Amino acid sequence: MITIRAARGGTGNITGQDLGSLRLADPEAAVAALIALGWRFASDLPGDDGETPVAVTVPDLAEELPLSKAARSRVSGWTTRTLTAKPVKKTSPPARLAALFLAAHSLNDRHGVLPDHCRRALPELTSKGFVTDLVDDRYLLDESVQHMSGMHPRSHDNMALLRLRWEVWKEGASPALRRHAEAVEHCPLCALPLVRVAPAFMQQGLPMQARPKVRTAYGAWKDTQPDRGPRAAEFAARWRAEHGHGPSIMQLCSELGWPLESPELRAFIVKRLVANAWLIHAFPVPWTLRPGTAGQTSVSSAALAGSGTR
Repeated sequence: MITIRAARGGTGNITGQDLGSLRLADPEAAVAALIALGWRFASDLPGDDGETPVAVTVPDLAEELPLSKAARSRVSGWTTRTLTAKPVKKTSPPARLAALFLAAHSLNDRHGVLPDHCRRALPELTSKGFVTDLVDDRYLLDESVQHMSGMHPRSHDNMALLRLRWEVWKEGASPALRRHAEAVEHCPLCALPLVRVAPAFMQQGLPMQARPKVRTAYGAWKDTQPDRGPRAAEFAARWRAEHGHGPSIMQLCSELGWPLESPELRAFIVKRLVANAWLIHAFPVPWTLRPGTAGQTSVSSAALAGSGTR
């Protein structure tokens, strides 16, 4: 709270009531710890008067973190909204601070890297429904709070910047790639927001090596899905015919009822389907899944069966 208020000039005000609202177990010890770090309080806090502002100077903060008034205001508002979100507001102070950090470093529906200093708060944040889909050192905010992502371009200014970057990217793309990107962007059936489409094309990911536990999970999963290849090929063909572009990995798995809890497992499933020629995927370009050579045979057979031909 003090850091945000002092972000512009290096000094910010805080009252005893503000300190009390943080529900710290030992407010006096917290203030003493900051003083030991060189933070300068103009008077005692907490004091007898809970309403009188006390100026706090944070050493070198103004030089290290220059912010405009509007930017500081947006950060303050976002912090308040995040800390008062239902899964967070009744958690312990350490968990609230960890939630703020994890939200700030997440990008909407993409995984963030979990730092060591937030691990102790994970059981509490997971049980409250703030964090989900934990994969070793990566995490994902629960869908109910993904709009709190600190890196989610939802403000008018950021949306304008995203649209500008998107148009610049499309101008530099090949004609075929641009047509494909715009087919996804303007698909009336998918109706995807720009904040999902544009980053997927502009920030193309790198291929990941499947870890042993992912391969083990895949082995157990495939034993329950003997028709996974034909189903994937037929679905991809039908989707492409209806949408004018291929499905994403998430759309494919979601529609077929396949594992959604692990992005790594989903990616490995598609990787194996591509390796076995059931699908073709023009990685790293998104929304490019289509039937492979084995899949084309399956799709043709299904079409014949559907027409009554024997």
